[in-house]
Amino acid sequence: MNIRRVRFDHPDAVKLNDEVQAEYHLRYGDGGDATALAPEDFDPPRGVFLIAYDERDRPVATGGWRSQDHNDEGNEDGDAELKRMFVIEEMRGRGLARRILAALEEDARAAGRVRMVLETGTKQPEAIALYTSSGYEPCAKFGYYRHYEESLCYAKPL
Repeated sequence: MNIRRVRFDHPDAVKLNDEVQAEYHLRYGDGGDATALAPEDFDPPRGVFLIAYDERDRPVATGGWRSQDHNDEGNEDGDAELKRMFVIEEMRGRGLARRILAALEEDARAAGRVRMVLETGTKQPEAIALYTSSGYEPCAKFGYYRHYEESLCYAKPL
């Protein structure tokens, strides 16, 4: 597996983002994640976006983090917000998400971020299992979906 840094507007990132949005729509019936994201949110040193490619150079998994500091959506100074963690269906169960997550945590730590935070939902049990088994614990809700009942937020010190 080859993990590469790309811009969030890279064609492979756009393709996989469309796939994750379709999956969110299937699970929640709401058209996908409405959180505003811009390609520059993931530009180093304030973030990064990663894609894992298989042996045929096919994009199969993504994940990124973006800097967040104290704001009116519940973030704290030094937060690195995890976004767009996704593995295509046929590649699930092989540890790709865990590898991407570890790479993102290392990158955010190196950039001086002190806490990784994420928002997921009650209809994503695989994500909840990944994060809790990786040391993430429930935290105060933040972000776009902080007022939604199905929203779950987690944090881990970096």
